[in-house]
Amino acid sequence: MKPNQQDNQLRIIAGRWRGRKLTFAPVPGLRPTPDRVRETLFNWLGPRLPGARCLDLFAGSGALGIEAASRGAFDVVMVDNDPLVVRTLHEQLQSLDCSVAQVVQQDVNRWLAISATAFDIVFLDPPFRENSLPECMHLLAANGWLATGARVYLEAEKNYIPELPDGWQLSRSKCAGQVGYHLAVCA
Repeated sequence: MKPNQQDNQLRIIAGRWRGRKLTFAPVPGLRPTPDRVRETLFNWLGPRLPGARCLDLFAGSGALGIEAASRGAFDVVMVDNDPLVVRTLHEQLQSLDCSVAQVVQQDVNRWLAISATAFDIVFLDPPFRENSLPECMHLLAANGWLATGARVYLEAEKNYIPELPDGWQLSRSKCAGQVGYHLAVCA
């Protein structure tokens, strides 16, 4: 049975593209961050977002990166390994005439293994059950990806409690359905 196209749509909640519906790639296991979770997350980030450099790892639907761009982020880099996801994200950014975001097709851990320019906000939402969060957090902390005071959003299965790298503090945590989501502050 072919999936219904409405099953793979998401809505931009606020900002420049508020209310726009975007179709994301029909990739098995891809699950956009739900609207109410995104709304809470972006309320947590509040005034830090305008002008921020944002990194969306395991970008998938692009819900977090595109929402950040819509709300005034200065620079958004979305990284995903799946060619269909990357192509769909490029199409979405083009349809929005979004010049502040770019998409990188690369394995996230390989991409994080190099040194980089620091980001103010990182969205880390890997596929559930792959246990990718610990290694990704370590690579973010060790390789210069984080600006002082950076915020790192972590999304995982409901009962997962992240073990944070040294110098990170858990600022907020909530659950919605089967999703646990957290915001860490990095020293």
